Amino acid sequence: MASTSVSRVVPASPQKVWNLIGGFDALPDWLPYIPESTALEGGRVRRLTNPDGDVIIERLVAFSEAERHYSYAIIEAPFPVDGYVSTLRVHTVPGRDDLAEVQWSGRFHPKGATEQEVVDLFTGIYADGLDALHKTLAA
Repeated sequence: MASTSVSRVVPASPQKVWNLIGGFDALPDWLPYIPESTALEGGRVRRLTNPDGDVIIERLVAFSEAERHYSYAIIEAPFPVDGYVSTLRVHTVPGRDDLAEVQWSGRFHPKGATEQEVVDLFTGIYADGLDALHKTLAA
């Protein structure tokens, strides 16, 4: 199983960050790669569309409001992986109430691609996403 993780410190309190990203259906609010999200099955599944029109369907598998994190599994996507599970987590920055650290991590089995190709793909998605989050919060 391959994995990757990207973290960024962003210019907002952990609660403000969580209020923006903590909703499972909230990706379009901060992630330009996902302009459309439709909640299904009472909010436990999201149907995402990227700018190319590709559909990504993900299921919420864990959620903690108190600990500010959620995990999800890909059900359907144009990515060369199986068994994909990812976690989006907001951490406090010791001694700072005006900053938060956001960590986006995932683990998966490559399918039809090398492990390095898939790690690079998701590392890039996570890094670009957290850069977009930083821009949204800094605006």
